[in-house]
Amino acid sequence: MTIHLEIVTRENWEEALKLEVDREQLNFVPSVAVSIAKVYIKPDGENVEYIPFAIYDDQKMVGFIMHAYEEHTTNSYWINGFLIDKQFQGKGYGKLAFAEMIKWIVNKFQQCNEIRLTVHKDNKLAMNLYKQSGFNPTGNYFGEEEVWYYIVQR
Repeated sequence: MTIHLEIVTRENWEEALKLEVDREQLNFVPSVAVSIAKVYIKPDGENVEYIPFAIYDDQKMVGFIMHAYEEHTTNSYWINGFLIDKQFQGKGYGKLAFAEMIKWIVNKFQQCNEIRLTVHKDNKLAMNLYKQSGFNPTGNYFGEEEVWYYIVQR
């Protein structure tokens, strides 16, 4: 398995839009289309930038993940919209892709000392992955999603 992230562009966006999760996961993650729309709509304000990534195993697109950030901060670095396509779930892609996203953020933003994400209160599989990756719950919620954080070790 050779996992890497590629920014979603005009060359791969249509393939990214075809990624989907199982029916029981639909309430846990936005569609790729909704995530990509955030890049242009900026629902979290003008200072927040979004970078959508396709997750690849060699040349095969297996998932999607997005990074949202406010560059001149130390703790406003977020992972969101993370999904592995239903046909590739349960094969280890999620764990590897998640680690790759953390590594990318840490390497790209030297000032980042905390990465955050939200997770739906019923998404036990994702919580397990996040816990194994060093994330912890803050106890704060946005609707039905709890905010988790990761302290960057340099």
